Amino acid sequence: MSTEPLTTMQKAFAFNMDGDKYGTIAEIGAGQEVSRCFFRAGGAAGTIAKTISAYDMSFSDAIYGEEENKRYVTENRLKKMLDKEFGLVLARVSAARPETSTYFAFANTVTARSFSQRGESHGWLGVKLQLEPGAEPNEILLHIRMLDESHTLQQEAVGILGVNLIYGAFHFHNQPEELIKSLGDNLAYGRLEVDLIRFTGPDFKHLDNRFMALKLVEMDLTDAVVFGADRKTLVHPSELFYNRDILMMRSMFRPVTNVSVDMMTGGMEIFTRIPEVNGATAMIVPEISVAEMRRQKAFDMQDILNRVDCLNILKYPVVVSNYLRYFRLADYLDRYTKGKIAFVIGIPNLEMLFEDAYYEGLKGGIMGAFATLFDRDTHLFVYPMRRNDNPDDIITTENFPAPEHLKHFYAHLRENNKILPVEKYKDANMHIWPEDVLKEITKGPGDWQATVPTEVYNEIVKHCMFGFCSQVQQF
Repeated sequence: MSTEPLTTMQKAFAFNMDGDKYGTIAEIGAGQEVSRCFFRAGGAAGTIAKTISAYDMSFSDAIYGEEENKRYVTENRLKKMLDKEFGLVLARVSAARPETSTYFAFANTVTARSFSQRGESHGWLGVKLQLEPGAEPNEILLHIRMLDESHTLQQEAVGILGVNLIYGAFHFHNQPEELIKSLGDNLAYGRLEVDLIRFTGPDFKHLDNRFMALKLVEMDLTDAVVFGADRKTLVHPSELFYNRDILMMRSMFRPVTNVSVDMMTGGMEIFTRIPEVNGATAMIVPEISVAEMRRQKAFDMQDILNRVDCLNILKYPVVVSNYLRYFRLADYLDRYTKGKIAFVIGIPNLEMLFEDAYYEGLKGGIMGAFATLFDRDTHLFVYPMRRNDNPDDIITTENFPAPEHLKHFYAHLRENNKILPVEKYKDANMHIWPEDVLKEITKGPGDWQATVPTEVYNEIVKHCMFGFCSQVQQF
């Protein structure tokens, strides 16, 4: 039996042949690409009640209402379109169609590459649908980045993705992982990213949207997703990071310890000294990289979410990414903010950044990576490390043993304030190593309680995180 996905035209034709499904397609910004696929496939008259494309803002506002911020490529605009079109379908045709009918509305609002638009090409797509006749509707919303270089190719990608979403919503609604996987059908890797997905409605009430977001990373549909600090929502980076000054800390956070918090607090103290940084809006953002986990094919989503929860309970938003190198993450942040960017790191990570092997296979090697990292005046704030449990033997930026062939380069970065020391830190925390804490957690209650924030300790015990309960039950 073939495992190849149906082609776009096969999906569109199969959908058109199902006479019980009926709805509308509304598109803004990249042409009527999704509706075009269904019309090209044939038989669309039995499935599509109406297509609409409102490019002029005055016409769009007259149909869907004005946007106070005059931004039209937003989740709010998409939801207005879906609500309006779905309501019209029910009001105008439901009384005249068979009782077995289910109704839908698909919408997208995108900004694609054009003669006047050379910036970020992105958009929102969504479908609102009934899965049973007369049932309350559900919604599936996506945010995408279009990566093709030409307007025509971006239009084509939107059309393919729209068909995948509509077909998948009806055929894989009870297999959400298959639905997410199917979004990439007939789209070569690198044509677009799906960096946010949200399921709502009665048929999806059992789904955890955070798991679904991690699936986007696992299935190579995006390189990063963002979790809000409230432990519930997924947020788009453009909403969270827009024009904010960002201090980021990369770590496994398995678990988040007192020294992790001290690093972020100490880093922020230096960050807010920078004249261009707005201390009132500057934010700390922990980041968890799953690049190595994916490489080893050991993608443990519950473990990742446990780490996210422990950071959320401390009121931090969290980025989970597939980025291995720092400059890739800096590029990611640069898409969404023109504010200052800095990283707070420990001595072990500083050592890694100055290892040639870390850049193996990368064009430009270590110099190219650093040039990109510091291209927008990024800073590294370095937290000291005690060596050999000797309270007087501490490694700092001043005595860091840079490799011999990079000593002058390291000195150059220090002299130009690209690498700065974290000056305010708690000496009592410097003995804490997350790897040691993790080992102690698996043994049950113990002295490790004092190495993590109280809220984190309570969370670990309550929800049996990081192997805690598996060992406790043996006693």
